[in-house]
Formats: sequence, C-alpha cells, structure tokens
Amino acid sequence: MDWDFAWRSEMNGFSSVFSRAFVVLGLMVSSCFAQQKLAQTGFEFLSVSRDARAAAMGEAFLTLEGSSTALEYNPAGIARMSSLVDLSLNHMKWIADISYYSGTLALNIKEGRYGVLGVSILRVDYGEFLWTRVASNEKGYEDITGWAQPSAYMIGLGYAKELSDRFSVGGQVKYAYQDLGTSFVPIYTETDTTMGEKKYALGVVAFDFGTLYRTGLKSLKFGMAISNFSREVKYEKEGFQLPLTFKIGASMNLIDFFPGLQPKHTLIFSIDAVHPRSYPEFLNIGAEYTFMETVALRVGYVTGHEEYGFTAGVGVRKFGFEVDYSLTPFLRFENVNRLSVKFSL
Repeated sequence: MDWDFAWRSEMNGFSSVFSRAFVVLGLMVSSCFAQQKLAQTGFEFLSVSRDARAAAMGEAFLTLEGSSTALEYNPAGIARMSSLVDLSLNHMKWIADISYYSGTLALNIKEGRYGVLGVSILRVDYGEFLWTRVASNEKGYEDITGWAQPSAYMIGLGYAKELSDRFSVGGQVKYAYQDLGTSFVPIYTETDTTMGEKKYALGVVAFDFGTLYRTGLKSLKFGMAISNFSREVKYEKEGFQLPLTFKIGASMNLIDFFPGLQPKHTLIFSIDAVHPRSYPEFLNIGAEYTFMETVALRVGYVTGHEEYGFTAGVGVRKFGFEVDYSLTPFLRFENVNRLSVKFSL
C-alpha cells in the first residue's frame, strides 16, 4: 500500500511538471507546423546525426544524459553532468563524399549549482567542385578558378539547469551558415542585359529547447525537445524553413529489474517519436549494453526511411577517455561510418 501511494504521488508530480512543459513546447510546435509543407526545408545538414554513440542506437538519444553530446539531441541532458569538463569530437563521412566534423564541450559550473554551459560546433565539407561557364571557344565553355567551394558550419552556445532532482531544462542558441557557391545570373538594366556573379550564402540564428524528467520509477525517464526553431530565410524570392523537429521519448535501464546483475551490467532501452517538418513522423529505437562501464555494444532501428533502418556500433571507455564507432548500412549509397572520441574530467 505504501508503494502504491508513493507511485501515485510520483505520477501526480510527473503529470503536473511534465504536462506544463508539454503544453509550452506543444504550443510552439503547433504554431510552427501550422502551415507545414513536407520536403520544403533548407539547411538540412543540421538534421544529420553526428555522434557515433547516438547513431548506433538509431538516434534514440533524447533522454540519455550526462555528456556534452546531449547538446545535439536535447540540451536539458547536460544538466546532470557529473564531470567538470566533457569534450566530444566527431567525424562522419556522409553520402556523396560529404564530410562532417563536429564537437561539443560542456562545463559543469560549481557542480551544477549554477547550471551547465555547453558549446557545439559543426563544419561540413562538400568536397571539390569544378566550376565552368559558357564561353566562345571550341569547347563552348571554360573552367573557372578561384571560386570558393560550397561549405556550411554551425556554432552554438547552450545552457541547462536542474530545477529539481527530477526535472531539468535546457536550451541552445546557434548560428548556422551555408554557402552554396557562386553562379552567373542575368543582370537587367534599362538598356541591356549582362551576366554577373552572384554568391548564394545565408546565415541564420536558430534555437533548441528541451526538458527531461526522471520519474523515480527505477531509471525511467521522459524527455521532449524541439530543434532548429528559427525564422524563414530565402536565397531569392522563394523562402524556406530550417528542418524544425519535435521529439518526445523515454528510456530505461532494463537491468533495474535484475538487481543481481548490477552494477557490472547495464542495458539501456530508448525510444523517441520524431515529428519533423520536412517528412512524415517516424520512430527512433535503440539499445545499449555495457559491461563493467567499459565495453558497450549498441543496436538501433529507424522507421520510415527507405535508404536505411538498422544501425549498430561499439564503444570503449576507460580512464575518462571513450572511443565510439557506428555503422549505418544504406541500400543504394555507401555505408556511413561515424567515429567519436570523448574525454571527461
């Protein structure tokens, strides 16, 4: 009976706190998706998962907390970081020979008394492009040298705080920039039309918000987050939105039900429901088994994608250092490999 009373009390507290956060984020999401147009977003590089651990778990990382990596998935996740400093560096070879270089850094101020600060960076290398233009020669065109290659980057500053021993909130403001290169376009005057160079580059400020709630029922946690909230931007006349995404998810260490296996073993199961602006809803499902807090095996599945579904990876952690690897098999493209190196103090 005491357990039943405690359970009802916990759930009442959960309903009160979490529902308020749900309403706030829900209102933001409903207003943003009110005029949703599928597949009409830009800056899609912001929606690609970069961390090897998260990718191996099918990107079901919304409620996994305690490291700077959480900045990319739910800023509230850095609020309970136990280390003073946490650093993560990631590299990924994406499809079409596009390379992603990213990193996150979190600083725990006075053991979380004043919250946790975080910084995230991302650079995208689209590879080498050959530029040409129409010319009056035998080939009909000529090569152009000296033009900058297409590129993109993002830098963000985040902050998270525990409002209680159960509830955390966090946010991140970030600046994203994308340069699609230069092209020749007609320049019209009153008397003539000439061809001139036009650079297609844009920068925009965006925001991420997140909440995390620990239910008190063993290690069960719930979380919500909204990513890439920003104004509409445009290169020419037609405007577009950033890849706004709303997530709600839960996770739990299933070894909680087998006390005899603790603390040598952990088995985290995580699931996120994802509502993006640019395509239909889908689920991220993942699991991570860890032995002696040293070796980790991970699997995941992403629903609703034609090109990929299953994911897998491994990780090794010792003396504050961690190396993670993930593999995402594609059907028609080359498999995507991610590598992350992390350090905490």
